[in-house]
Amino acid sequence: MKDILGSAVKLAGVDYCEIRFEESELLSISYQGKGLDRITRDTPYGGNVRALYKGGWGFASFNSLDDLKGAVESAAKQARLTGDRQGGESKLAPAPVVEDEHIPEYTLDPRGVSLDEKMRILNGYLDAILGYDSAITAAQIVYNERLSNIYFANSEGTYIKQEKLDIGSSLGATARRGMTTVSKRIGRGSSIGFDCMLNAYDDLREACGLAVRLLDAPQVKAGVYTVVCDPALAGLFVHEAFGHLSEADNAYKNPQLAKAMTLGRVLGRDILTIYDTGEYSKNRGYLKYDDEGVATRRTYLVKDGVLVGRLHSRETAGIMGEELTGSARALNYTFPPLVRMRNTCIAPGESSFEDMIKDVKLGLYAVGSGGGQTNGEMFNFMAGHGFMIRDGKLAELVKDVKLMGNVFTTLENIDMVGNDLDARDGAGGCGKGGQMPLPTSGLCPSIRIQNVIVGGGK
Repeated sequence: MKDILGSAVKLAGVDYCEIRFEESELLSISYQGKGLDRITRDTPYGGNVRALYKGGWGFASFNSLDDLKGAVESAAKQARLTGDRQGGESKLAPAPVVEDEHIPEYTLDPRGVSLDEKMRILNGYLDAILGYDSAITAAQIVYNERLSNIYFANSEGTYIKQEKLDIGSSLGATARRGMTTVSKRIGRGSSIGFDCMLNAYDDLREACGLAVRLLDAPQVKAGVYTVVCDPALAGLFVHEAFGHLSEADNAYKNPQLAKAMTLGRVLGRDILTIYDTGEYSKNRGYLKYDDEGVATRRTYLVKDGVLVGRLHSRETAGIMGEELTGSARALNYTFPPLVRMRNTCIAPGESSFEDMIKDVKLGLYAVGSGGGQTNGEMFNFMAGHGFMIRDGKLAELVKDVKLMGNVFTTLENIDMVGNDLDARDGAGGCGKGGQMPLPTSGLCPSIRIQNVIVGGGK
């Protein structure tokens, strides 16, 4: 493969050319309601060529190595047409030339676990959900597994072969009483082993119990509260509300965003440090090299409350004159890489959970991530559920918890960072530029935020 790709990449005759080729094995198992919904296997196989000439890009994908030469010619032709029309300059940050082959150290290789055994484990979780309580009327289980060999070569001499595993799963229960329906889920995921799917019964029983209890729980009363976010919700916030603003392909094209994200800006208190990394092998989003053949590294975005960095591809780093971060990622071979997050994290602080709630007269402990949306600086997110905080202690369970606000104001209002840490993994992923779901995760502690707008009941 090295000789095939290395020879082909020299045919382009442009400023820069790269080839990425993938061989994958996919397994997807889903349960809906009270039984198995489907089992799907697939073996996608193909690659793409990107060519750069005078700042203009060309891209072509192919499904057979027999078509590689034609794809190189097509991508190069596109690049020349675009570059000649634009009359620009190709700007790529210099990257080390690498020759490497990387295979993860698996904790439990899923290829060593039969389909029958995987089904036995998932059937056990199905029985546990449906047998928990008569109020639980349906289960939702999704298990996705992708194992890929990815080959990368560029015109500068880099050649990398990587084996990548991505497992993402969601186990959920739906409880119903009359017209009231509540669903609760737990997520599992890993880049190094099927063992992430084992021993989920305790967490699953807790989720089932919450689903039943939430049937009778009141809506949270809308208002402005001191809010303590658990690690899952803190992870959703830092990824969706802040992480996307840190992707340089957004900033350099948008002068207003570039101004808002000027390096050196004070965004919060000195207890706040945010970084993005590919280094956590247990989590989804782990990778040694990105899809431009650049080694990933920990990239500090906020350090001690100050904006210090952003995420880059080779092109955005070259245009903005900043360091490479190894953040160019593509969903699969049919797409070109974009600037994307990997594991977006808040560094742990020194506060215990008891410290966070002990001086709160009336507040909210928001737990779990239920999705949401962002619009520039504004966001609104649903928590899975919440508990009121009254006179420094956790009180009643509440539902329909929605947090909303401005990301920069919210960062300024983080006044405590917990000493706990937890990862946010599951069956979904990040979406951008039509590429969804890209595996991402985050390792975050609980955080306390002052003056949060909470939507709910009257």
